[in-house]
Amino acid sequence: MKAPISIKHRTVAAVFIDLQEEHRQDPRYLVEGYGEILANVQRLQAAARENHVPLHHWAYIVDLDSQNRPFHPVGEDGKSAFSDKSDPLTQICHEVAPAEGEALLIKAEASAFRSGPAADRLKTSGIEWLVVAGVWTEACIDATVKDAVSKGFRVLLVKDACGSGSAAMHQTAILNLANRLYGGAVIDTDGACRLLAGGTVTVWQVEGSVPLRFTFENAARLYAGL
Repeated sequence: MKAPISIKHRTVAAVFIDLQEEHRQDPRYLVEGYGEILANVQRLQAAARENHVPLHHWAYIVDLDSQNRPFHPVGEDGKSAFSDKSDPLTQICHEVAPAEGEALLIKAEASAFRSGPAADRLKTSGIEWLVVAGVWTEACIDATVKDAVSKGFRVLLVKDACGSGSAAMHQTAILNLANRLYGGAVIDTDGACRLLAGGTVTVWQVEGSVPLRFTFENAARLYAGL
């Protein structure tokens, strides 16, 4: 269903997941429409900074020397097939990189909140809502959103500031999350910026049990309607 919401000042933080150079330069790991996604993220970040919303950035780094990953894919050189600790393309894209004073955290797993103190620190600071953007939607975004919800955060999932290897992968991942985004909402960048500025915006919220019964034929239409 769609309903108007507003977010109380100082109860929201913005979370940016894995917006790294490899997703536009490494042919093994490209995100479709990444330029547009980064442009939307820039708008979100500008709105957050202008309205004194804290920004938290995560980067995914694989260190096979210290992480137990028995089935992890590796290249001919024995290094991780993606996000290897030695790869300079794991750096955050310059146009969405953390500004001075903003947190940059390194994660070794899909979710930003599976382990570590980040969730507790956000809770302690009074954060109730998390604006979430980044890549890949069906992987690290999915895991981060689900863990955030399980820890009691309301997630504002910005659908056009997330992405994956193809539109189909991204859209079905958003629909799957929307079906179970209890306490949160799906929104686009325009709406998220208005909410960060203190406005009231009509958003899509889940009602009942798995309301979006999508098929190959109707998935894109249902996604567009969120």
